[in-house]
Amino acid sequence: MGETDIAASLAEPFGSFPQLIADNATRLGDAIAMRDDEGELSWAQLGGRVERIAARLVEDGLERGQSVAILGYSSIPYALVFLAAVRAGGVAAPLTTSASPDQLAGMARDSGAKHIFIDRAKLTELGEDCFPGMTRIVLDEELDGWMAEEGVTAPQFVPQPGDPFNIIYSSGTTGVPKGIVHSHQMRWRQFAATAASWIENGLPVRTLASTPLYSNTTMVAFLPPLLAGGTVRVMRKFDVIRWLESAQADATTVTMLVPVQYQRLMREPRFDEFDLSALQLKYCTSAPFPAELKREVLERMPGALIEIYSMTEGGVVCLLEAHKFPDKLHTVGRPAPGSELKVLDDEDRPVPPGTPGNLIGRSQTMMSGYKNQPDKTREGYWTDPVSGEVWQRMGDIGRVDAEGFVELVGRAKDMIISGGFNIFPVDLEDELAKEPDVVEAAVIGVPSERWGETPVGFVTLSDGARDCDAIMQAVNARLGKTQRLAQLHTIDDMPRSHIGKLLKTDLRAEAERRGLPA
Repeated sequence: MGETDIAASLAEPFGSFPQLIADNATRLGDAIAMRDDEGELSWAQLGGRVERIAARLVEDGLERGQSVAILGYSSIPYALVFLAAVRAGGVAAPLTTSASPDQLAGMARDSGAKHIFIDRAKLTELGEDCFPGMTRIVLDEELDGWMAEEGVTAPQFVPQPGDPFNIIYSSGTTGVPKGIVHSHQMRWRQFAATAASWIENGLPVRTLASTPLYSNTTMVAFLPPLLAGGTVRVMRKFDVIRWLESAQADATTVTMLVPVQYQRLMREPRFDEFDLSALQLKYCTSAPFPAELKREVLERMPGALIEIYSMTEGGVVCLLEAHKFPDKLHTVGRPAPGSELKVLDDEDRPVPPGTPGNLIGRSQTMMSGYKNQPDKTREGYWTDPVSGEVWQRMGDIGRVDAEGFVELVGRAKDMIISGGFNIFPVDLEDELAKEPDVVEAAVIGVPSERWGETPVGFVTLSDGARDCDAIMQAVNARLGKTQRLAQLHTIDDMPRSHIGKLLKTDLRAEAERRGLPA
């Protein structure tokens, strides 16, 4: 099967991920399929090891649709187990490394996995008695000896559209995170067309995946390149200089980064010393991407820049081709083909164009539901009372301009209601970001006897910055009376998740610890 045949297969409405990866392994042979911090793997080696791991899983009693849990830093062994779980007819269930031991135990139980693949670092952290009753394989020590013998292949598996492909656990800060189930059909619709477009456009596919493999964000730089027969480098942990060195050495053409990673690259004094000329396509998702940062990335990094707005659960998918719409950098773009968007008020009624409201969406890439939580699944849906169509509540407040571009004004749960007025934190954060002393800004609502809630800001400042009172005075002079900050405080570092999402729950806890706003 040649590249043209692969492209034709990818253009079909549905196909088999495992079969295409096996076909690529056969036709590409000694070409490099994957790199990590420790070494590299050819396509022939990748294909053989995926088969051997899948065969051993089936031999050990893995049933069709049963999960395989994976826990550790991103690496080639981790990626092989992910692919092998799917090849065996199972479900890849990567667990969030930043979760607490109780949360990890809860996720493992929820997934229904009998096998857990864990790296030595995480096993040392959790202790030898973790995950009792599960078959445990240490990824970086035992995998080679555990898998089936050289040349053994797994029994045939022909996926059906509704078969579960993976479970992605949400990054909840309390309790056991919800398991978001994606089907083979959903993943095919999401990534096959992307891989096909790369082939058709003659793009040499060499990707750099620097966010964790347990994150849905990372899948864009992991799964489509393998479908396209490209090369994937997975990073154990993001580091600015190592990222730049890898991108230069690999002549990386495609990458996915979250906003805080772009920000750290732009701040690196040695950034311009590295040759990134091979970069043709950069993606960004997962967190708000400030317009000024987008502008700087466009000016200083080669290649196109595409921002993706959606949820792991699905809903609308918006795309902003930032390099084509420099006047729309404050937005997340327009709904992609096959996606639909509505803006509703708090009573679920449509709002006039340009009016902020609750975003709901639907597309061809919706989750199958939350694992074992049908009630939670239903809570996230909105059903059209006329047509009966099911839409996903996005959890964001946004408005749509006359040209159909979507501007986010905040998370619904983050909106501040002060004296009966709605205050969108992003409006205040944007004003704070205009101050030359401010490196990062975040605004939250804190309880107020007089107003119910009042806005309080946190900032990280540059060297030699003015004090917070002077900055707040300058910002409040540009804001309406009902919007003005009650207080502004410095913080050494903004609290973030492993993929760079700002954790406003942590900022609220910090405000409570400081006794704010008193």
